[in-house]
Amino acid sequence: MSTRFAAAFAKPHPALVAFITGGDGDTAANLDALVAGGADVIELGMPFTDPMADGPAIQAANLRSLARGTTTADIFAIAAAFRQRHPDTPLVLMGYANPMTIRGGDWFAAECARVGVDGVICVDVPAEEDPELGPALRAMGIDLIRLATPTTDTARLPTVLDGAGGFLYYVSVAGITGQQQAAQASIDEAVARLKAATDLPVAVGFGVRTPDQAAQIARVADGVVVGSAFIDIIAAHGDAAAPHVEAFTRTLADAIHSAKEIAA
Repeated sequence: MSTRFAAAFAKPHPALVAFITGGDGDTAANLDALVAGGADVIELGMPFTDPMADGPAIQAANLRSLARGTTTADIFAIAAAFRQRHPDTPLVLMGYANPMTIRGGDWFAAECARVGVDGVICVDVPAEEDPELGPALRAMGIDLIRLATPTTDTARLPTVLDGAGGFLYYVSVAGITGQQQAAQASIDEAVARLKAATDLPVAVGFGVRTPDQAAQIARVADGVVVGSAFIDIIAAHGDAAAPHVEAFTRTLADAIHSAKEIAA
């Protein structure tokens, strides 16, 4: 695990993991707003033409970004500039296999290391196909963050965890981003099962939109992932979204950071 991830998840409260799509709106200003509002970990989405795991909000963000001409090189430039401004905040690139592997896993991993990326989530490369990216990323000290879902059973979970790093991302619904939210009881059960199987922090995402929802999850998880709700703000306010992003981040961070204290 990278030292930035270790520090983020060693704090005396669960982590807010915030996602936005690179190239959608004023990305630099929005990233700064996430940090200022209290986000502990940031996921930067790499725009892709066929984001199959994402719901309408993030699909639209991908299309807006691509329409502005955003390239993989632009995403790395955004990441490099972010790292210069924020040396301590963990940064994850999240996306799909094609942009990450088209020039080879070694190239992609080297670029991640060059710009100061801490982790990578590749939605459509399953653990069984780890050689596509895993060895190259780990050789460069980049954590490959794996996804577990409600259908990840006890037989497959060891494969998902083998070679995983950073944190384990629990996708709480068998569906796409930003739509429905899982029942809290099912999240409680799943987090307990996952934490019994790994020492990695467990962060829960998909369908989390409000501070109350986030706080409920934060009482059992090590982190809460919020994405589509930020994307909706950016869609509504365009290049002027940053103050609204910061304000919403703060409400989420306050709820998540105090959740376990309230529960106690």
